[in-house]
Amino acid sequence: MAAALVAANAGQALDLTSLPLGDPHLDVIPRTTEDSQRIRAVTAPATDFSAPEAYETHPAGATTTRARSDDEAFSQHSANLSFEQELEFKLGNGLFKKIWVFSPSSTRASDGLGPLYNARSCQRCHLKDGRGHVPAGPDYRSAAMFLRVSVPGPVPEQVQAIKDYIGTAPDPTYGQQLQDFSAPGISPEYRLGIRYEEETVDLNGGETATLRRPIYSAEDLGYGPLHTNAMLSPRVAPPMIGLGLLEAIPTADILAAADPDDADGDGISGRANLVWSEEFQQIMLGRFGLKAGMPTVHEQSAAAFSGDIGISTPLFPAPWGECTTSQTKCRAAPHGNDDARGTEIDQPNMDLVTFYARNLAVPARRDLDDAQVLRGKELFYNSGCATCHRPKFVTHRLKSRPEHSFQLIWPYSDVLLHDMGEGLADHRPEARATGREWRTAPLWGIGLTQQVSPRATYLHDGRARSLLEAILWHGGEAQDARNTVVYLSPEDRADLIRFLESL
Repeated sequence: MAAALVAANAGQALDLTSLPLGDPHLDVIPRTTEDSQRIRAVTAPATDFSAPEAYETHPAGATTTRARSDDEAFSQHSANLSFEQELEFKLGNGLFKKIWVFSPSSTRASDGLGPLYNARSCQRCHLKDGRGHVPAGPDYRSAAMFLRVSVPGPVPEQVQAIKDYIGTAPDPTYGQQLQDFSAPGISPEYRLGIRYEEETVDLNGGETATLRRPIYSAEDLGYGPLHTNAMLSPRVAPPMIGLGLLEAIPTADILAAADPDDADGDGISGRANLVWSEEFQQIMLGRFGLKAGMPTVHEQSAAAFSGDIGISTPLFPAPWGECTTSQTKCRAAPHGNDDARGTEIDQPNMDLVTFYARNLAVPARRDLDDAQVLRGKELFYNSGCATCHRPKFVTHRLKSRPEHSFQLIWPYSDVLLHDMGEGLADHRPEARATGREWRTAPLWGIGLTQQVSPRATYLHDGRARSLLEAILWHGGEAQDARNTVVYLSPEDRADLIRFLESL
């Protein structure tokens, strides 16, 4: 049923100009004609690979921090913050790391955990502000991975102008995601089961690679069976760096690269995800989350507090977090909402967490002028990788966020949805995103992933143990680029990986 629903909705033409899209989250200074000319010149694709491009060493513009050689590489603040902003960042960091406790508690500022939850702090998912990891074995749990769940449902009234929006609803018993931890006396929802089937891929030059294909299951269900048409999607927490800059890219610049009907005939048909913003009460461009299902850093953060930790926020004030009406004992459990502070985390503290998340800095590039790196960059472009992993943008001019204002950035993402083929499909739609579509993952900092968290792996569910494995899982619109990598000589493949490791 879910597959039929997706097929019925996907592929319909959508006139984006008919929707009231914009950047209500930003106080924008309009660009001048001179600005636009400069931006076109500086964001043009590279054509000379004999030397690094101007400013390439600073992938996040003036916010770029120096590249560290320890596990704190993703935990530094934007390099251009004022002294007062550094203090704000540190306060936000404290809240990001805070270990929440169950209600009632003597530590009133920290109670309200759960009753159902996936982690006790933001840091437990985004390890060292980097990528999460899969459970270490069948009997282990991971606070950095869970299953999202939904069932087919109607299209909400506020998004019916989006003609190819795919209607879904929470599972009536389990909600929108499955939690594997719970307060005392309350049953957790499930245990995540994973097993892998291995397959070998032959590469040019006599080399091979082994891929592991995951098979997921929701085991030890605590509240009865899932809905008959439940759609499950595994998620590993993504890295946190550069989020404020991605938020500051003009919506119009992202939409300009969308090509849903592949009008240019290059086989790539990026689409914008369009979502309803609870924060601004309007349709907005989705930018955050693995399917671009969230429009702003603040809304993404508030939703994570509610769903992942069970902490209420002014935007999502339910004190029981993800507990559904079917989970009566969970909803009746003690919580931390009170008259004095309102929700379990109040708006001033949410503002600090949001500021922290916006200003986790992208580290500087390494070895830009290395011959292998330069050759790998040329191969990255020539193989078609740069078509979706768009190297460069320039952010808005902003009145109240000078640290993110008018920065040349190199996220290596077009922030659009792409069909990645059946191998990576989760068959669970999200807004406009079909069960085969994912947002192009930003690549900045990817070479430091396992330095920050040695157990970290790649892709939306952590199945890829190396960058090469991640490439080999690409299909759909990326199939030709993936095949090109397979047919490269071993030396060229090594150069391509060397380039990615320099990001």
